[in-house]
Amino acid sequence: MSAPLTRREILSRSGLGLGVLGLGLAHSAATTTRPHRPAKARRIIHFFLNGGPSHVDTFDPKPALLKHEGKPVPNHRLTERKTGAAFPSPFKFQRYGQSGIEVSELFAKTATHIDDIAVIRSMYAQVPNHEPSLMLMNCGDSIQPRPSLGAWLTYGLGSDNRNLPDFISMCPGGLPIKGTENWQAAFLPGAFQGTYIDSKQSSVDQLIENIRSPHATLEVQRRQLDFLLRINNAHKQSRHDPRLEARIDSFELAFRMQTEAADAFDVTREPKHIRELYGDTIHGRQTLIARRLIERGVRMVQLWHGAGQPWDNHDNIETKHRQLAAEIDQPIAALLHDLKQRGLLDETIVLWGGEFGRTPTVELAGGQSKLGRDHNHYGFTVWMAGGGIKGGTTYGATDELGFAAEKHAVSIHDLHATILHLMGLDHEQLTYRHGGRDFRLTDVYGEVIRPILA
Repeated sequence: MSAPLTRREILSRSGLGLGVLGLGLAHSAATTTRPHRPAKARRIIHFFLNGGPSHVDTFDPKPALLKHEGKPVPNHRLTERKTGAAFPSPFKFQRYGQSGIEVSELFAKTATHIDDIAVIRSMYAQVPNHEPSLMLMNCGDSIQPRPSLGAWLTYGLGSDNRNLPDFISMCPGGLPIKGTENWQAAFLPGAFQGTYIDSKQSSVDQLIENIRSPHATLEVQRRQLDFLLRINNAHKQSRHDPRLEARIDSFELAFRMQTEAADAFDVTREPKHIRELYGDTIHGRQTLIARRLIERGVRMVQLWHGAGQPWDNHDNIETKHRQLAAEIDQPIAALLHDLKQRGLLDETIVLWGGEFGRTPTVELAGGQSKLGRDHNHYGFTVWMAGGGIKGGTTYGATDELGFAAEKHAVSIHDLHATILHLMGLDHEQLTYRHGGRDFRLTDVYGEVIRPILA
């Protein structure tokens, strides 16, 4: 009598093959956990401007830079690279909306929605380096591997849908720096990790590899999955392994996604005027997909602007920032408009920002300026709109020239505490036991930014 087949052999011989496994998807149980308090928001869409956009060129006007142009900056801080004199923004600012908040011409279309936006001008990070700052913004810790914000949200709130991942990160052109660590589950069960989509692609088959089996019909796959489930459950009886549970969930989700994802990611099903509203570009399409995903119960969608660090403009910032902003200004404005007209903005947080800001001084290379700005973690800007946010407000301030947070400084832990609060979670109560202690997204820090709450 021949030896029984291993699970790997069964997979390799079945119609499912490794195609479904290659999806690398994970999912939590399709139930919603009771939050700690009534939630203001149910979803979050995060525009991540990879590389660090300049706050003094976007949402934090500093006219005093003109007065100090070409002169040393009085409160100059230690920077990663040598910087020189004050560098006024080459972009014009003007007031928008009833609130009269000043916004750069770079985001003129987004600015038409400023009365729905709360601009936080006093953010600060820990170090002026991309990798640790990306981890801090996404996972709450710049050094140790920790679960991402999206992983904590899905762990704390459970799933609101059965046929799609709860947390999706779309990054066109490949993985960003630190790769999948940006949406990792770390010590949380693997079911809560984010799912990566290369949104540079346009067809569903290219967006999600192996979304359809070329070898078996849905009926055949269902029988194969049921057989595989019985084997895995028998295997699980003798050992507790969260990775096996996550894999079982992954197989089931991948099967269900074959019909749901084909619909959610297909923007051609939208009316022409909606597609034109977002724009026929990579970022227009991925932003429209984000709206379609949150409509279908996806908890968090992260929209990366570039796989590298496109906003990391150490030289020629005038040309580069203008080009970059032009790629996402229309899609952001379209999303805010579209969510509002559909009644979704009240239950959806929209978050905009990067891992840090940029210096108000010119960067010097070989003693010469190429009119760029260095990294600046001492002070920068993010903004939020939507569920539970008091629109048309600004909070905090950097100093006169924009070097450092000076009034109502806001840490990344404060930002995370506020997002969790809006989603109905108490950041001090949302914990997970690991390695003999209780961990949380905000570690032992974090205060909810109550002045920006509606």
